[in-house]
Amino acid sequence: MAVAERTRPPVSPPVEEPAPYTPADFERIAAIYPDLRIELTQEGELILAPPTFTETGMRNFRLTVRFGAWSEANGLGIGSDSSTAFTLPNGAKRSPDLSWVRKSRWDALVEEEQKDFALICPDFVAELRSKTDRLSAVQKKMQEYMDNGARLGWLIDPESSRVEVYRPGRDVEIIDAPASLSGEDVLPGFTLDLKGILD
Repeated sequence: MAVAERTRPPVSPPVEEPAPYTPADFERIAAIYPDLRIELTQEGELILAPPTFTETGMRNFRLTVRFGAWSEANGLGIGSDSSTAFTLPNGAKRSPDLSWVRKSRWDALVEEEQKDFALICPDFVAELRSKTDRLSAVQKKMQEYMDNGARLGWLIDPESSRVEVYRPGRDVEIIDAPASLSGEDVLPGFTLDLKGILD
């Protein structure tokens, strides 16, 4: 199916094609294919994410449910799942597997911004690596969140039973087979039980 007003399908442009995708292209494609999970890099590359394998989907569900219960109970911020795209300050449109924005920052956005691909980087992000994800690509994405204002990030990698913890201005902390993760001062009072997510 062709994309409206374009001669190429909604995939990353070939190397020989000089024009990258624009934010307007992204929004048009997202409107035509609302069920696709797509992202736009700072360089204008369009990334199409395939459906997750069943096991990864189950892990992601547990992650979302456990985090969501904490987020809803304390009212300190707004949590989002993997279907949510944010416009980062560098222009990229990214969809973390799990994210959270402090309520004061979210409330500072006008209503139109909240209803669009909000121009804000979440305070907290988590990515759950699938076995088809290139580790280097997910690590680059995590660093991009930090560079754009995230205060805490978790790269949860069941393939290696490791978690990489990202904090701005600090080296990445690698934890082998943790039983849980602390939300530190970014997510006060939250501890994530990793049973069924990492193992």
